[in-house]
Amino acid sequence: MTTAHTSAHPLPRGRAASADASSSGSAGPLPRRERAAYWALLAATAALFLWGLGASGYANSFYAAAAQAGAASWKAMLFGSLDAGNAITVDKPPAALWPMALSVRLFGLGSWQILVPQALMGVGTVAVLYAAVRRRFGHGCGLLAGALLALTPVAALMFRFNNPDALLCLLTVSAIACVLRALEDTRTKWPVLAGVCFGLAFLTKTLQAWVILPPLVLVYLVCAPGRPLHRSGRLLLGGLAMVVSCGWYVALAELWPAGSRPYMGGSQHNSFLELTLGYNGLGRLTGDETGSVGGGPGKGGPGGGGGWGPTGLGRLFNDSMGGQIAWLLPAALILLAAGLVVTRRAARTDATRAAFLIWGGALLTTAATFSFMSGIFHEYYNIALAPYICALVAMGWTLLWRRRARPAASAALAVTVAGTAVWSAVLLGRADGWLPWLRWAVPAAGALAAVALAAQPWVSRRTASPRWVSWSVAGLGLVAMAAGPTAYTLNTVATPHSGSIVTAGPAVARGGPGGGPGGGPGPGGGPGAGGGPGGGGGPGGGGGPQPPRGTPGGHGSNGKADGDTGGPPAAPRGDAQGQAPGRSTDGHARPGRGGMGGLLDGSRVSGRAKKLLEEDAERYTWVGATTGSQNAASYQLATGRPVMALGGFNGSDPYPTLARFEEYVKEGRIHYFIAGSGGGPGGDPGGSGTASRISAWVRKHFTKVAVGDSVFYDLTRPKGS
Repeated sequence: MTTAHTSAHPLPRGRAASADASSSGSAGPLPRRERAAYWALLAATAALFLWGLGASGYANSFYAAAAQAGAASWKAMLFGSLDAGNAITVDKPPAALWPMALSVRLFGLGSWQILVPQALMGVGTVAVLYAAVRRRFGHGCGLLAGALLALTPVAALMFRFNNPDALLCLLTVSAIACVLRALEDTRTKWPVLAGVCFGLAFLTKTLQAWVILPPLVLVYLVCAPGRPLHRSGRLLLGGLAMVVSCGWYVALAELWPAGSRPYMGGSQHNSFLELTLGYNGLGRLTGDETGSVGGGPGKGGPGGGGGWGPTGLGRLFNDSMGGQIAWLLPAALILLAAGLVVTRRAARTDATRAAFLIWGGALLTTAATFSFMSGIFHEYYNIALAPYICALVAMGWTLLWRRRARPAASAALAVTVAGTAVWSAVLLGRADGWLPWLRWAVPAAGALAAVALAAQPWVSRRTASPRWVSWSVAGLGLVAMAAGPTAYTLNTVATPHSGSIVTAGPAVARGGPGGGPGGGPGPGGGPGAGGGPGGGGGPGGGGGPQPPRGTPGGHGSNGKADGDTGGPPAAPRGDAQGQAPGRSTDGHARPGRGGMGGLLDGSRVSGRAKKLLEEDAERYTWVGATTGSQNAASYQLATGRPVMALGGFNGSDPYPTLARFEEYVKEGRIHYFIAGSGGGPGGDPGGSGTASRISAWVRKHFTKVAVGDSVFYDLTRPKGS
């Protein structure tokens, strides 16, 4: 490819980037036609993310219960407590809960109140990505990047689900947009704003937010305008803003008297720093996660990934991950390389090359982390990669398309389209029996577009073809690349999702021990398939009350048995693939209630159990206590009253101690102990965990109350009273 010398001279101090925008970029206000197209993109994205949103019920009941608690108690909202009694927090920082809690506080508890904030975050992410890409590469490139993001299967999944990943994605894209602006002039506000975004992202999902920091810092130090000392000073100010924007909460959590705040869920010593650096930090890389369910080094599965599947360069392309994120990943890598080749002779401060370095660095560091981490890893984590892939594909395509008269550029476009189409056919083939015609239509369209793209230099030299012909070729190529993920995305939107581990698209064939490819647990796989709620530390999806009625190990509508009323609707029996009951709403087999003791899936709450818990509920801080946060969330959402989760999400946190629990009972603050199914870490009466000791003590000293299939113990009625 020939070299393009894009505008790259440093700007005068305080000048906006429009003074240095390349002729192909668009840094100024949007013209009327472009503004109309932009708003059409956002409207279509909103429709996609909001369509049929209420069918998923509360989605992840773990986070829905925490939002309910935050709506009832400002203290619970501040710390991210699971219950309004402030017994224990979720095992993440609280930032992702704040929008949901405010929504519930304003509009009441319901499916839309829980899920609409995530959908709006998705629309916001598309808008920020559009603006960041358009500024350097033009309106059409920005539209393409935003549309590709909206049509990425895992993005459509998580922007319609209430895990922390939606907010994390919005904040990291906003941080990158600020860094790109900081590379264009010498004002300090952009590094500072980037630091604030990274600090808030830390309060969303701790250290995952900072995975992309190293390449961004390096690119800024090398490529930003100004003298090295000045660049370093601005970078330090950005770092200070990052520390301040997240450090206040760390200081609050560590310095607040432990006796008057909730226990830090997911930690073993009631420490937010321990949770950050251990279970949600280095433990994710090494697999050494104290208190985790399954996983860990040597705990199953070849390839170094333990119970979370094999690690290595092929991880993101395997049966489990490929359909979520890998559709355009090879194209992004090819176009990243092409962009760096085209700009290889540009000046140090060239903003076009810096954009490729920023988005490419974020992609490569995140992909490497996900590929080789041995700790808890779920398919939906891949939403973090989606904006980077879409930006690189749009930028690289635009850069080469403008040079399509040159053989090297047209050849690179042809290879990208043909390779992506063939790879899409492979991914489509994994969903056996699903849209078989598309599996053949995509490579056929890709081959035709590749031939036409490769012929562009020859055609342009010999004929004066109408402009619409070239644009038709480009459109065919983009359709061939995007058809597969678009089909997966539409399937995702049409299918309700709930459960411990959710995935996008139709069910795929999986092999290897544990149900996952090559030994990794598939979604909804058996014991050990749960990790962290939503993104990290306990099972990530909500288990809770939304699976189809009659599902083994599932629940009735929103924690209610069949025949109960109130709350958002349950996911319907079966999904878009016509699956039978007994499967998760993501199309994969659900685990039974044995083994994990319902810790991953919550509990079915019958009408009789709900009525029992609601009797004299105002007299108690907690109407009940049960092992595991998913079980507690089910009862809490059903009754609207606080329920204590013994042992936190996995039942393995050492909270409360038996002595503390005895004090609560003596003070009359807990009404019922809700017996589990006899399994799960720390919950088995024969085990040695804190929750097990509490369970054994309750069974020994208090009166059993049978409520249908459930067993309650009335903590106000000792045996023999």
